[in-house]
Amino acid sequence: MNKRLLTILLLAFIIAGACAFLVYRVMGNRIIASRPTPTTRIVAAAQDLKLGTVLAAGDLTTIEVSGGAPKGTFLEKDKGTLIGRGVISDLYQGEPILDNRLAPAGSGGGLAATIPQGMRACAVRVDEVVGVAGFVTPGQRVDVLASGTPPNASQTAQVAQQGTQIRTILQNIEVLSAGINIQKDAEGKPQQVQVVNLLVTPEQAEMLSLASSNNGVKIQLVLRNPLDTKTDPIQGSAMLNIFDQNAAPVKKVPNQAGVVRAVKSKPLAKPFYVVVINGSKRSEEKFPAIEDNKQ
Repeated sequence: MNKRLLTILLLAFIIAGACAFLVYRVMGNRIIASRPTPTTRIVAAAQDLKLGTVLAAGDLTTIEVSGGAPKGTFLEKDKGTLIGRGVISDLYQGEPILDNRLAPAGSGGGLAATIPQGMRACAVRVDEVVGVAGFVTPGQRVDVLASGTPPNASQTAQVAQQGTQIRTILQNIEVLSAGINIQKDAEGKPQQVQVVNLLVTPEQAEMLSLASSNNGVKIQLVLRNPLDTKTDPIQGSAMLNIFDQNAAPVKKVPNQAGVVRAVKSKPLAKPFYVVVINGSKRSEEKFPAIEDNKQ
């Protein structure tokens, strides 16, 4: 047989096979796409639900999702198990209800349902100034400062000379509620309230309650950036450090056990001047201070 004819027939078979393969792929995809996709019906919010809301039957509906039920969702048959549980995060209409967005069964709603296990809500009395002009709203982060006169001020002359002292006792504390309002304000509008509830550990709650119960101690909240979660050791300050310009700076010196203690540096020695009078001429010479190296 002619070699040229064999080549033409071979190319024809290759082209026909490629066309058949393409037609098979296209038709196969259309057939698969035309098949009904399995769906699952899950429970969703029938309306917008605010934090602290206790779920009722009218707050729930069902929606269909493709494939199986996502992790943490509730099936239609589980709808009855949601009644009476509190919402600990805002839910929007049509949003699937997840188990981690609800308080445990039997805990109810309101502020108590938003407190994580092992934490406590501690109330702090504030005013317009202490409350950062009303901008301490739910969801904000604050530092807690305590100012007053130490109990041993009358016994120690050095402490008494320093006057009123202030210390940062807590850092990066979340605000649970401003007054009776536990809703976060998306616009950040100020809210004038008398009491702010803070989310603290049991140990922090003891410290905060002890400071609040002392009439001579004033509690102040300092607003911080929610993204700034870093906590640093703060030395604190006293009234003497504010008004005494010659007060010696405080530095931290570790001892042999590795414990950092505050050591007051020696005051900076002042230079002295000598006036030289030569006839009608008068000049002033400045000399550096002589440091005392005695220990």
